[in-house]
Amino acid sequence: MANIKDIAKIAGVSVTTVSRVLNNHPYVSKEKKEAVLRAMEEYNYRRNINAVHLSKGKTFLVGVVIPFTNHPSFGLIFEGIANEAVKNNYKLVVFQTNYEKNREMEALKMLQHKQIDALIICSRSCSWDVIDEYVEYGPIILCEDSRGRNVSSTFIDHYKCFFNGLEYLYNKGHKKIGYCVGRKSGPNSKLRKKAYKDFLNKVNLLFDPNYIFFECFKFEDGVRVVQQLTRMDDPPTALLVASDVVASGIITYCKEKEILIPNDLSILGFDNQPIAKIMNITTLEIPLVEIGRKLFLQAIDKRKNSHEEIDVKLIERQTV
Repeated sequence: MANIKDIAKIAGVSVTTVSRVLNNHPYVSKEKKEAVLRAMEEYNYRRNINAVHLSKGKTFLVGVVIPFTNHPSFGLIFEGIANEAVKNNYKLVVFQTNYEKNREMEALKMLQHKQIDALIICSRSCSWDVIDEYVEYGPIILCEDSRGRNVSSTFIDHYKCFFNGLEYLYNKGHKKIGYCVGRKSGPNSKLRKKAYKDFLNKVNLLFDPNYIFFECFKFEDGVRVVQQLTRMDDPPTALLVASDVVASGIITYCKEKEILIPNDLSILGFDNQPIAKIMNITTLEIPLVEIGRKLFLQAIDKRKNSHEEIDVKLIERQTV
């Protein structure tokens, strides 16, 4: 395949002139432009897009690390990222990790090798020690509180909103409160666990590890939670559920088992996803699409790192 030097020689012009034609530079004579275009057509010349990106110092690609593409919460965050990418003429490289560290490492390596301009991590698996090794290669943006780190972040205060949710349930008369989350060891899950223990200490309630339910990501996980509740001698009377989808599974199976919501069991969800509106679930509203939009804008912002906390709002409906 002919290269730019070959085209210049065939057209009888300089390499600079060929480059100007390729970039639609106005100061090229009509004769020289036509000669270059004829040579390009005759030899089926195609620009080396990697070389173009190298010369410009950017690829117009942004990496997005996401644990599950079919999870509603992450889907809404990705929607916000994708919408803003289109507006700014960027393309996205998506890494579905299933929370496997080696998959997240692949994304970090692409940033290191300049194959992407920036990396958005929607939910992190790697430790901060690993992340810190790659910040010199390009912007890294996280969807968790990263203040004090050499990255940017858009986040909600999971400790504060979880504590507030527990207080809301307590003020509704509940003394036996449990909660459902996804990962046991994730950074957000650790903040929620701390909020839970601090809240129990504040109101002088005993900690019962059986009131905590992990690996709750899908509708079916909500069904599993209710199955566990029905086997307990002293089940909780209220659950703070970190996903409206899981909450919908709990409510649906409770109806099947004739467990009354909210009389027998109160449910407070998270995110205010469409399913929460359909099923009248009381929930903590998180503007996930807006979070995605802000994450992308931080990714292409060439200024210093920034951090933005997003407010969470209680939406009262019929499940508490």
